[in-house]
Order: sequence, then structure tokens, then C-alpha cells
Amino acid sequence: MVLRIFIIFLIANIGVSFGQTKDSIPSQKMGTNDSLVDGHINTSQPIKALDSLTIKKLSDNGDTALMDKKWLLELTSNDLYDTIYKSIAEQTYEDVDYPELSTDTLKARLKRLDAKTPFNVEYNPGLESVIKSYLKHRRGSIQRLIALSSFYFPMFERELDSYDLPLEIKYLSIVESALKPRVKSRVGATGLWQFMYGTGKIYGLDVSSYVDERCDPIKSTEAAAKYLSKLYEIFGDWDLALAAYNSGPGNVTKAIRRSGGYQNYWNIRHNLPRETAGYLPAFLATMYIFEYAEEHGFKKAKPEFAYYETDTIRVKHMITLDQVSEVTGVDIEELEFLNPSYKLDIIPYIKDENYALRLPRAAMGTFVNNEDQIYAYVKAEFDKREKPLPQFFEAESRTRYRVRSGDFLGKIARQYGVRVSQIKQWNGLRSNNISIGQRLTIYPRKPYIPPSSTAAKTVTKSTPTGNVTIYTVKEGDSLWSIAQKFSGVSVQNIKDWNDISGTHLKPGMKLKISKG
Repeated sequence: MVLRIFIIFLIANIGVSFGQTKDSIPSQKMGTNDSLVDGHINTSQPIKALDSLTIKKLSDNGDTALMDKKWLLELTSNDLYDTIYKSIAEQTYEDVDYPELSTDTLKARLKRLDAKTPFNVEYNPGLESVIKSYLKHRRGSIQRLIALSSFYFPMFERELDSYDLPLEIKYLSIVESALKPRVKSRVGATGLWQFMYGTGKIYGLDVSSYVDERCDPIKSTEAAAKYLSKLYEIFGDWDLALAAYNSGPGNVTKAIRRSGGYQNYWNIRHNLPRETAGYLPAFLATMYIFEYAEEHGFKKAKPEFAYYETDTIRVKHMITLDQVSEVTGVDIEELEFLNPSYKLDIIPYIKDENYALRLPRAAMGTFVNNEDQIYAYVKAEFDKREKPLPQFFEAESRTRYRVRSGDFLGKIARQYGVRVSQIKQWNGLRSNNISIGQRLTIYPRKPYIPPSSTAAKTVTKSTPTGNVTIYTVKEGDSLWSIAQKFSGVSVQNIKDWNDISGTHLKPGMKLKISKG
């Protein structure tokens, strides 16, 4: 299976990430770019019939596919957030022995950095302690964050620039969330910019059973830009604006009063909440390390996903990410990364709402060129479900599910209201392949209504009849592409005739096809 990775730009500015809670953040429009970009794929022949199976290319180099999987796991795991949150809360500001960076060199670099940014990047022993502590103890985390930043920073810079904000604010997302769009703090702040539920709703970020726009990179960044602009208007100082962003304007004004009227962050810092007291040093340390990443031996990673090589399209019917994966061939983990605001991997369709699907541009042409057929397939599959959709609920108990004929991970995930990636994680699955009779451990979010007795009839094994031909699988073949070569043959037919439970084919495999 080929994971489509599009690399265009080598991002010069590379950043680090941190976690944090938040009490406020603002508004934002939907910002959907509903363009129909055909990318590099020209699918001139429309889809004739869609089966509930993947139509991806199914051959790949095993080692590189495993590397891709590891990278996708890196994009979605939250361990960096925990590491950064702990580093802020437990920072001691003690002297750190790090001879690779002398105090004189650090002072000179901070002075140069201060000259090109509106933030007060002045040397003090506390900031030196934080910087050296990160360089000495967190090199691995920083390198990982540098790689993640290559995707997010271009979109952050665009939104910040549109509001005339300092581009260095992009580093704040590292302190806030470790660049994890779905991360949630202990008090419920969510997303790259850590909105609380109420604040997100106030400032136009939709939060519902299906959608959490606090996790949408562009919408949440626009909201953060609006809020930060307002805070700067109030305090007239970027250091205080960032402190207010973290703990709320009220805590900052109280700290100013308690300090006797000082309006410099370093003078009021001892009166701020402990978390906020470590917030600005973490931000400045992050900025320094990212700006001087090469000097400290960090590699400027090329983006595994280039933001500019993706595009959005407004959906016209409720659709799930695993259905999108089936019809476009884009890996489900990649779709989850590109569409983090859809909580259950379901994109709803609601009148007057602009819910969009983000795809790699090369897959956009496939989707747009076959849009009518795709939505017809999606509607047919939803019509098979019991209506209305069962109410979702949190369930602590686990269940064991036995795979039946016709099952695939996306279908099972929707039955229980969970994600495909969660099922794979719970069961240690390295691919989407499952076998009839296989037992899966699932922690459901909604009740599963088993098939009725009429629907659960015993499936008799099908054998090809009439004029049978033998087809030899070629490089790049999929069940879908093979089915299209024979009139009246479906993907399920091929699976039944050849006793295939998964979807992966190997070049040279012999398949029996009935032409009669």
C-alpha cells in the first residue's frame, strides 16, 4: 500500500512544542477553501460501481511502509504533550552544566534575536537555565517537534500574518499543545491552541458530538490570532499578552496589582500562577532553540506532509474517513491526521454548515471526478444501517468482537463509535487486514446492536460457475481495478470465489474469475 507523501517545501523555520491549559480563546470563520483541485491525478473514467472494500494500490515495499506507519503514529501520539507539560510545571531554574553553550555566546544570540522580534528576549539566568535544560535533557523531543513543525508552521504563519501578528507566535503552539491537534489537558482545554469548551464556543469554534473545531488547525489558529490581538490591545506588551493567554487577563492584572504596579513580566512573574510563571521562559527557550536549531546540531526535516500539497472540499453528504479511504486509496491514518476535528472519523452534513474534507491534492482529483458515484455508494451503505444512529455514550467496559464475513475495520469502528486507529492499537494490528473468526478487543463508545437473525444468515461459500478464467495479479492491481476489467463482477465476487478475507494482493497471485 503506497502512502501518498507529498514534499514540496523545505521549511526554514522549525519549531518545538509544549503543552498547556487555557481559559480563553476567540472567534473564527469556517475558512473552508472549497476548491476542486485535480492535483496530479487525472481520473478520466468515472467509478462504475463501488464495493465496501478498499480500492487502494496494494503493493508497497514492506520496510518503507513500516517507516510510514511509524511516522503516522508519531503524528498522532500525545506523549510529547505530557513531556512538555511536565517540563513547564516542574522547571527548577537551577544552574545546568552544558559546556556546549557558553553564557557569552547565549547572550550574543539572544541579543540578535531580541533585535528582530517584538518579544523581550533579554538574557537572565532563569532563561539560560531553561534553554540549557532543554538542550541537555530534551534533544530527542525537540528533534521530533522540529519534524512536526514543518507541516503546521506554514499554515500558522499565514493566519498570523493576516492579522499582522508576530510570526514568532507560532512557537506558542509548541508550548500549548506540543503540536498535537487532538490533545486535551487535565482541565479540558483542547487542540493546538488549547481552547476551553466555553471559550471555543464563544469565539465561533463549533463543538458537537461529531465535530470539535478546537482541533482544526486553521480555524483554531484564526481564533487564537483574534484573541491574541485583543490581548495585545489591552496590555500593550507581548509578554503580558502571552501570560494572559495562558492564565486569563484577570490573573495578569491581579499580579500587576500585587507587584505594586509593575508591568514587566519578569517583575510580576512571582505573583502569577505557577504554570504561567514557567510559560514565558518556555516560549522564549523554544524560540531560541528553533531559531538556532542548526547551530545546536538539529536537523531541518523535510515535511512528510506538505500543507501546500493538500486541499479541501466541502462535503455534500455525511461520509466517514474510512469510506473516503476506500474510494481514494488514501491511508486512514493519513486522513485522520489531515482531518483532526472530526471526533469519530465521521464528517456530518448539516444545512448551512461548511464541513470540509482535507485530502492530498493528488487524491482530490479522484474524489471530485467521481463525486456523484461516491456519494451514491456512501448513501447506500448508510441506508443499510439501523436508523436512527444509536446515541453515543462513554463505556468503560471492553467487549470482544468476532469478525464476520463482509466485515472490515471501518465498518466495525462505526458500529462501536470508535476509530479505526484505536482498534488497531488495542489489538496490535499493523495493517487493516482482518480474518473471519478473528477476535478483536474493543472499548465501545456506543451500544452495538448485533445483526438481526434475518441479517445473520449463514453465508455459503460461493464458487465460480460458467466460463471461468484465471487472472494473474499484476503490480499495482487491487480488487477494485480487477473487478472493473470484467463485466458484472464485483469485488465481493472475487473475494468469495477465491476465499479472500482481506484486501491485499500480491503480484503473481492467481485469481479465479467467472465470466458467465
